[in-house]
Amino acid sequence: MTAPRSSPEEPWPVRVVSSKIAEWIARLGAVWVDGEVAQLSRRPGQGMVFLTLRDPSADVSLQVTARRAVLDSCDPPLTEGARVVVHAKPNFYAARGTFSLAADEMRQVGLGELLARLEKLKKLLAAEGLFDRARKRRLPFLPNRVGLITGRASAAERDVHMVAERRWPAVEFVTINTPVQGGSAVPAIIAALKTLDDDPTVDVIILARGGGSVEDLLPFSDEALCRAVFACRTPVISAIGHEPDTPLVDFVADVRAATPTDAAKRVVPDLTEELRGLAIARTRLDRGIGTMLEREQHRITALRSRPVLARPEVIVDGRQSDVDALRHRAARVVAHRIDNARNELGHTLARLRALSPAATLQRGYAIVQRADGHVVRAPDEVAPGDTLRIRLNEGELAAKVER
Repeated sequence: MTAPRSSPEEPWPVRVVSSKIAEWIARLGAVWVDGEVAQLSRRPGQGMVFLTLRDPSADVSLQVTARRAVLDSCDPPLTEGARVVVHAKPNFYAARGTFSLAADEMRQVGLGELLARLEKLKKLLAAEGLFDRARKRRLPFLPNRVGLITGRASAAERDVHMVAERRWPAVEFVTINTPVQGGSAVPAIIAALKTLDDDPTVDVIILARGGGSVEDLLPFSDEALCRAVFACRTPVISAIGHEPDTPLVDFVADVRAATPTDAAKRVVPDLTEELRGLAIARTRLDRGIGTMLEREQHRITALRSRPVLARPEVIVDGRQSDVDALRHRAARVVAHRIDNARNELGHTLARLRALSPAATLQRGYAIVQRADGHVVRAPDEVAPGDTLRIRLNEGELAAKVER
């Protein structure tokens, strides 16, 4: 049967709403909760103990109640800051409108279990490609500004500033101080990462903290922080703890520095070393240019000593003699060809004259043609009365056929 709905005309009383919420939460059942003990209150003469359980990676907490016997069963004794796993049932107290967890079992998380969890998380992140070397970016040679996330007035902040400014005095920092341990560290560091990553003037980010115990460095192995570092567009240098310390963020960052001092050495070049390198390079360049000029000078001297350059007129004289010889030869060949052509033309002219009709006419012969120009070769080719043209050697005669 559907429960009646509330309305402005028929609202539910506070007791009804509170009761319904309590009934709904009661159906959730018991759960195992992982957290850090933030506050612990033992009131004398009472069998109940009150404590606040805080999320290790976020600013979220829950109230927990437990019988004193449950708390006393923890070995070693439970203290504030301890990491615990609690088996509890969610409860909503309708009379006060408050929510809490009623714990019936508590277990302190030992170092071995923490390391086992970190190893499991490490394998998960590695399988997703967060440790892949192919995605790691190279650091800029000389960053415009360096972002630094570290604890307030910490030795790590002092070391990074001092070493970097000694190596490159003009270096600029954008420093954001955050908690570096405890429950509030992870959300604060993630927010600082986003702020620096969104700043277009920041070319590289250093995440620095001094050494500490495994428990103190747990925020830097948090999954949310590792994923935030992986999502950064700006290269990130992880400088957490000392050489043996390897939180998971070291594997995700683009560069892992052994210490904050090492991070400062990696982020900016050494001005003294760069000047020395420039001086050496300039010396090598001068030496190389001098050697090249000397070698080219020797080549020019050798070229100038050759006859073609020492006495270039020799080649011109030799070529002039060749040209004169060729010219004389050409003149002889042309004259010879002209003579041959003249003789051949004379012979051809004589043959032509011998075969010419004019020569025949000179011997007393004549050419008889009709008026239309046809040459008359037989008497039957003309008729009486036809006009004829008689061509002689010297002139022409007109005649008329009578018979």
